[in-house]
Amino acid sequence: MPSPELAAWRALTLHERERLLAVAAASIDHGLEHGRPLPLDAAEDLATLREPGASFVTLRREGELRGCVGALEAFRPLVEDVAQSAFAAAFRDPRFPPLRRDERAKIDIHVTILGPASPIRARDERELLAQLRPGIDGLVLREGEVRATLLPAVWERMPDPEHFLAALRRKAGLPDGHWSSEVEVLRYEVVELP
Repeated sequence: MPSPELAAWRALTLHERERLLAVAAASIDHGLEHGRPLPLDAAEDLATLREPGASFVTLRREGELRGCVGALEAFRPLVEDVAQSAFAAAFRDPRFPPLRRDERAKIDIHVTILGPASPIRARDERELLAQLRPGIDGLVLREGEVRATLLPAVWERMPDPEHFLAALRRKAGLPDGHWSSEVEVLRYEVVELP
């Protein structure tokens, strides 16, 4: 059953969804012009979008990943989080050079709103794998200072839970098959825009 916080985001109106997508695009355009995210006064925005929210913004060019950055925890108004995430995906994702003006027209923008993460209790990898919900769960893996996440959209390319977990380990910089009593895995659900 989805959390109440995520249920609220699932109930976003078409206008609210369009606003968040427009903010993401405007923040990227503002970044191209001014080198910083779109400044927003959340107090002037729709009430629902002023609530704290966490988002990821994914940029694709001709179907290929071109940037993906976001926050795992809600600590600022959702509308501001989307503006910051969009700017960071375009200009601060360390895997890619900053977006160029000539690329902008070819970029597709996807906004993902995250629900709160909850721990998955598992004594070992087999127990963890049995609890995963392909296509639904986003996962966070933490061990000490190491942390990585994969959004639920990754299940489309990697529907097998073992491969999904292996990719999450690689992203965290952990060796294949790594498991310890210090490993913590959390799950979250998302709302994809549009």
